[in-house]
Amino acid sequence: MWIPKVEEKKFFCHKCRNELVFDVKMQRRDACTHCGADLHVCKNCEYWDPGAHNQCREKITEYIPDRDSTNHCTFFTFRNGEPGTNEAELKAKARLSSLFAPKK
Repeated sequence: MWIPKVEEKKFFCHKCRNELVFDVKMQRRDACTHCGADLHVCKNCEYWDPGAHNQCREKITEYIPDRDSTNHCTFFTFRNGEPGTNEAELKAKARLSSLFAPKK
């Protein structure tokens, strides 16, 4: 019988990049235990995308002017994995850099 592998989620602060461990569900006003940065912020969300409209991949979000401060977004989902290690993001950056690479 095949049993799917359950991936353990790992959360990291967008500011100091230290790993975060939650004993209970994260609350909207929680801060990083390492650097004190707010955690319920756009830059920690899986939908945050600086190149997207309103810097968010969710279609019905309202504009949030400060991406580093706690907000009331109901779509917030803490990003799984260390910042900068997103497979899709890395592939997109590689494709983009290949467009501007010198041709041989």
